[in-house]
Amino acid sequence: MKLQRILSLVVGTLTAALMAAGPAAAQAPTKVKFTLDWRFEAPAAPYFLAQGKGYFDQEKISIDIDAGGGSGQTVTRVASGTYDMGFADLATVMEFQANNPTAPAKPVGVMMIYNNAPMALYAMKKSGIAQPADLKGKKLGGPQFDAVRRAFPIFAKANGIDASAFTWTTMDPALRETMLVRGDVDVISGFTFYTPQSLGARGAKPGDYNTIRYADNGVRLYGNAVIVNEAFAKKNPEVVKGVLRAIARGYRDTVKSPEEAVAYLKKREPLINEEVELSRTRALVEMVLMAPDSVNEGFGRVSPPRVSLMAAQVSDAFNTKTRVNAATVFDASYLPAAAELDFLRKPR
Repeated sequence: MKLQRILSLVVGTLTAALMAAGPAAAQAPTKVKFTLDWRFEAPAAPYFLAQGKGYFDQEKISIDIDAGGGSGQTVTRVASGTYDMGFADLATVMEFQANNPTAPAKPVGVMMIYNNAPMALYAMKKSGIAQPADLKGKKLGGPQFDAVRRAFPIFAKANGIDASAFTWTTMDPALRETMLVRGDVDVISGFTFYTPQSLGARGAKPGDYNTIRYADNGVRLYGNAVIVNEAFAKKNPEVVKGVLRAIARGYRDTVKSPEEAVAYLKKREPLINEEVELSRTRALVEMVLMAPDSVNEGFGRVSPPRVSLMAAQVSDAFNTKTRVNAATVFDASYLPAAAELDFLRKPR
């Protein structure tokens, strides 16, 4: 009898312990490693807002957000599985897939952020460069990994320019605007919501330089998207959906209040110039997130015909090993419900 009582007590205690531990174990957050495409600056603000306001926590996700060194590095990190998800240029995703057709796990776009790539070329007005035709014989400059520089062959083809006739000067990103203002190069690559602030910090006023936007000159490329390691997504579909819901809320709040987004960015990176990053974040909202194509197609989404056209352009411009398969570069099945994505539309 004593033995039976002891066994009953042991079984009862174990059962109670398991029941108590069960809910806690079920609620344990899933860890996700996320890599940005660049430093902790304005484009990163929506992610730190989402993290700071607990949007990932509410999805039972513990996310680590790290800085990146360009879209090429981000794509490689995600493809290798070192990171589960990231933020990178879709053209770079296309190039990787086409050049690595047998890769065990492809990086795949799952939420479009920059509906029209905010790519542009900048030249001082005194150079006389104001349109694509003026670029002939000029010195172009940009970082080696820069998305705008890498997409230049697409821009050149669209404007009847021989891209092979240009030799680019490579520089550290921090020196790009300085070299333009100083006259070391005639033209630099840049982003429309980012470069003007950097030029201003070097003493250049808006009337001192010209902007040649890719989107205004025959190039309607999709830009940066949230990407995921294909194997990770297939194994953790609900986690990916949760991450995207949190990110969508981060961008929704950024559109409503760039000031709030930059406040969370500053908490993560106290050394930022708050005034400069707020200017960039406002420009990001006005020039990129709220652009007509973004509003019309809807936040996070893509148009299949546009993806197909872009796939053909990337295949030709980058001379990829195989043709880009437009059907494999973006998977919309992880996106949140339409009601969670339609925050760009103005109330009627």
